[in-house]
Amino acid sequence: MSALDAAQAALAAEHAAVYGYGVVGGRIGTERRAEATSAYEAHRARRDGLRRTVRDLGGEPAAAAAGYELPFPVPDTAAAVRLAAVLEDRVAAVYSDLVRAAEGPLRRDAAAALREAAVRAVRWRGTDVTFPGLAERV
Repeated sequence: MSALDAAQAALAAEHAAVYGYGVVGGRIGTERRAEATSAYEAHRARRDGLRRTVRDLGGEPAAAAAGYELPFPVPDTAAAVRLAAVLEDRVAAVYSDLVRAAEGPLRRDAAAALREAAVRAVRWRGTDVTFPGLAERV
């Protein structure tokens, strides 16, 4: 996978995460609302940065879809917490691909994004995984 393809995949995942955190924010309880807002803002910032990265790599940034299919219904706070953990796992997976495909500053940025997603996933889930970014591939 080329760095451009991996960056486009990461951009697509960030678009989906921004959408997903909109759903999380609508269902999360007040005790974790600040955490959800912080994650939403972090994903928006990463998304915006990836748009620039894709352009710098010679590509046209992928646009966000009008909507995204959620992995399960999100009727309450417990489901919103589960969704937030899933979103972070998915983002970590695509950043692991970008780490493998990139070099230099882009690789460092991708590794930082992978680490941030893994930490947020642990906070949402309450447990960790041995190799963040690779959990979905097992």
